[in-house]
Amino acid sequence: MRAPATAAARYRAVRAVGTIGSLALTALAAAPASAAPLSGALATPSSETLGTALAAQRAQIAGIDFGPCPRVENLPPSVECGTVAVPLDYAHPDGKQIRLTVSRVEATGKSGRAVVSRQGALVFNPGGPGASGMYFPMVGPMPEWRRIAAAYDLVGYAPRGVGRSAPLSCQDPEQFTKAPTNSPTHPDASYKAERIARAKAYARGCARHAGPDLRHYTTLNNARDLDVLRAALGERKLTFMGASYGTYIGSVYATLFPGHVRRMVFDSAVNPSPDQIWYANNLDQSFAFERRWADFRTWVAKHHKTYRLGTTPEEVQRSYETVRAELTHKPAGGKVGSSQLRAAFLRAAYYDDYWPMRATALSQYLKGNPQPLIQQAAPHPAAAAEDENGNAVYTAVECNDAAWPTDFPTWDRDNSALARIAPFETWDNAWMNLPCAYWPAPRQQPLDVRTAPGALPPTLILAAERDAATPYEGALELHHRLAGSVLVTEKDAGTHGIAGGPNACVNGHTEAYLLEGELPVRRASCAPHPEPKPLSTGRAAGLPKPL
Repeated sequence: MRAPATAAARYRAVRAVGTIGSLALTALAAAPASAAPLSGALATPSSETLGTALAAQRAQIAGIDFGPCPRVENLPPSVECGTVAVPLDYAHPDGKQIRLTVSRVEATGKSGRAVVSRQGALVFNPGGPGASGMYFPMVGPMPEWRRIAAAYDLVGYAPRGVGRSAPLSCQDPEQFTKAPTNSPTHPDASYKAERIARAKAYARGCARHAGPDLRHYTTLNNARDLDVLRAALGERKLTFMGASYGTYIGSVYATLFPGHVRRMVFDSAVNPSPDQIWYANNLDQSFAFERRWADFRTWVAKHHKTYRLGTTPEEVQRSYETVRAELTHKPAGGKVGSSQLRAAFLRAAYYDDYWPMRATALSQYLKGNPQPLIQQAAPHPAAAAEDENGNAVYTAVECNDAAWPTDFPTWDRDNSALARIAPFETWDNAWMNLPCAYWPAPRQQPLDVRTAPGALPPTLILAAERDAATPYEGALELHHRLAGSVLVTEKDAGTHGIAGGPNACVNGHTEAYLLEGELPVRRASCAPHPEPKPLSTGRAAGLPKPL
């Protein structure tokens, strides 16, 4: 399940700094997917290894010509933009080149009245796959980022396939975002047959639109691109923060390029174990979303006086199911069916700052006012192209990265069993990934992410204990695989992506590491950030739809 990292982070950035309109050189750099990382003088470099080194050398010489951002990026004048050329296929570095878009705000050099020394570029990837980090430099004025922005150039970029970076598409955007639609919690045989047909058609669409280029949208290439970007920025070593899927790019980079790492923050870590990529990770994610959905319902029940949706999580579930059943037969505003309802409430399972608005929308609908739900759940035509592009990149990367079951009976068995105990998200997650069962491009073997003691500088892993999008077990696995890493856990919390958020303890560890290189000995814990406060239904009903 693709995390909606782009929208959530952009929402927070815009909320903090104002509306902006419609809102990784000279060393051998990579290893083949089927091999262990190169080590020692006898290691034989692959063609991709040599191609990455050559591309990085060229990028170092060319640099990035930063200037005003194109209007299509919807970025303020304080952010400057440029591009960096990378090979489509690193085995053929003199072949087709694609250009990745890059954004930057230079280090301010001041923290309060103090003059701060520049520490280089901090490159950020928000995850997905399929999310763009072009907005990232906008976070600089936020209180949680000001000290970091004083010392670092804040650099975002759109990975290959995303936005204007050799954009990938698999389906007409209007068809992709067509609404209203319905998705049953326990689908029957006819509905499953319909979704199989749709998955096959989507996979064919990806192949038709991208042609032979499709096989090159992979995590391995995303990591190689990151090293080329590092060189183009003039950085001898990379300082990087990845969130969600961005942590997997970072962990693959750390395995392939340990000598190129300066500092790395892994925020909400994907489980990098090869046998988890990606089928098992998605099953684990669906199971974890059930627990997080229960957290939301528990919070709503606690505030029954405000929302009148039930005094227990079970009663809140019944209220939700009542709305779901009604929307199945009569979509709200002709735009919101049960699929749109589920998608809107899935965001509440990612980010608890959505809880008050989502509870209000449910409450108001049951009182006869569907407008808040329509505002929050209806698709927006202006975002259709971005949404379809993000899903296309998500699908291509995950399908290319690893083998998936190619017989639907396996999917049916696993998801039917899981849906009996975790019905909230299981089948919708399966439908999103099902094109991978019929994928036309060759599959790769996932890299065995791990580093030897002393090969990698100390790194920081951040994780919320009840995160559903990237379950906590993934952070423990990454911590085990990256020698010298330190894990900081936000206890009893489940928001996805915790750096720069409302937890001062988490932000303190992040700042100490990025600014001073200081880390706890091995692990540390932070108390949870405060739960959101309920909003009166009248006030919340008038809020604009968050991005």
